[in-house]
Amino acid sequence: MNRGALPEGFSFLLEKVCPVTGARAGRISTPRGEIKTPVFMPVGTQGTVKAMAPFELEEIGASIILSNTYHLYLRPGPEIIGAAGGLHSFMEWKGPILTDSGGFQVFSLAALGSISDEGVTCRSHLDGSLHLMNPEWSMEMQRILGSDIAMCFDQCAPYPCTREEAELAVERTTKWARRSLEVHKKGESAQALFGIVQGSVYKDLRLRSAEALLPFDFPGYAVGGLSVGEPAEDMYAMLSELKTVLPQQKPRYLMGVGRPDNLVEGVALGIDMFDCVLPTRNGRNGTLLTPEGSMNIKKERYSKDFGPLVPGCDCYACRTFSRSYIRHLYRSKEILASRLCSWHNLRFLVRLGEEMRSAVLEDRFPAFLADFRKRWKGEAE
Repeated sequence: MNRGALPEGFSFLLEKVCPVTGARAGRISTPRGEIKTPVFMPVGTQGTVKAMAPFELEEIGASIILSNTYHLYLRPGPEIIGAAGGLHSFMEWKGPILTDSGGFQVFSLAALGSISDEGVTCRSHLDGSLHLMNPEWSMEMQRILGSDIAMCFDQCAPYPCTREEAELAVERTTKWARRSLEVHKKGESAQALFGIVQGSVYKDLRLRSAEALLPFDFPGYAVGGLSVGEPAEDMYAMLSELKTVLPQQKPRYLMGVGRPDNLVEGVALGIDMFDCVLPTRNGRNGTLLTPEGSMNIKKERYSKDFGPLVPGCDCYACRTFSRSYIRHLYRSKEILASRLCSWHNLRFLVRLGEEMRSAVLEDRFPAFLADFRKRWKGEAE
């Protein structure tokens, strides 16, 4: 059986595990830099994290970002990115990049295409043109993008779905993982290729998916198909099932999750890496993350509030501007409002990862977890 090669310069060091919860602190080494875990990865779908310049991402402490293979394939296209020398050069980001496989579009754009064992025949959401997306296409695209971590092509079952639908997605994901690995190994790529566990909310299918992928010996494993509409309790139940099954000495990545409570509970269940569009999407809508929950800065009660956005936050927006001023920017439809709130939300999640890491290393994660649960209400006052 083909096994995932560990590319030169890539490694994972598990530094400490909380004996009470299983929360982990580690270090992922890549040729473009080190990633301390737990880590939140800002999402740059189109080769840019919305409203943020690369130097601003560095300032908030982002050590790795994520970009979208499908969208970059459609626009600007592999020819342009390849001619630029890869995605790092094209977007002037010097740190590590993780690229998704395009497989999530199997789920999110299902109405635009059809799925078979061969792959996904999909119509572009831009111009309606027809494209075949499959493991071979995905590996070639991610090779051209030049990301540091690539993902296997997979099928994400919708939620809710029948057991039969989830089982078929698991079978295809396993087949496509094998094909992804075969192509990846031929390309002599410097990328680390991660496998993706599927199975919806069916515990036995999650375990079957993980056990089928383990013999491939990928450098890391992702948990896909969660945070797609299922209750949080179901997400946590799936992570609990996988906690002792996924390899201890390899990074674990929960895909598409960015709510602070989901991050904290995910780390308590052994997850190392997270990504989500939530912080920038919420920022553009005037919703700020706080230790208690989300806060809508556009409310009238902030019109004469000259305190910082979130007291104690070390981001540029909180250090510099008042709630009153940023509310004024939103009411005036100024672009700066979206930028500042996105800046804050991204820093909030990056710092949350840093705080959880310190808590694990200092043997105080159970207390951190209890304090977070006590404070978190889902919505700030």
